[in-house]
Amino acid sequence: MTTTPAPDARPEDSGAHPRFAEALRELGLDELTHRIRRFPDATRTAAEAAAALGCELSEICKSLIFAADGVPVLVLMDGASRVGLELVREALGADKVTRARADVVRETTGYAIGGVPPFGHRTRTRVLADRSLLEHEVVWAAAGTPYTVFPMQPKDLVAHAGATLVDVRERTS
Repeated sequence: MTTTPAPDARPEDSGAHPRFAEALRELGLDELTHRIRRFPDATRTAAEAAAALGCELSEICKSLIFAADGVPVLVLMDGASRVGLELVREALGADKVTRARADVVRETTGYAIGGVPPFGHRTRTRVLADRSLLEHEVVWAAAGTPYTVFPMQPKDLVAHAGATLVDVRERTS
């Protein structure tokens, strides 16, 4: 069961992380606070979020932090796909790309794994967005907590995240 705030609810009532709610205000996206969905149980994975929303797994936007030559980079990927580390390495011209440790994710973004939104982070990082996100009219992304998500048109999400569109989806043989 999902719950949404009342139309006259304040942004802080949305359940979104305060830093993310502030980012929405700064970006002029206050209306999104009324579209945030809050769940009674955590949806830390794309599969859990898709099940709670009743949408396709690929309609979930995962926000994943990697380390490219030790520098954090955010990759936005559809929930049904895996990120190809070699493809990220090539896209960035890096020597080595690894998945960032949980403490690096929190330090870089200000959010815990399972609730990282596509923008509104503590520090500015380079952002890559896989083109697969554009295959949908709307995608759902974390609103700063494992209990909250918000909908957005993929092209707008990519623009607000300051992302570069790339093809970094792991290819299956």
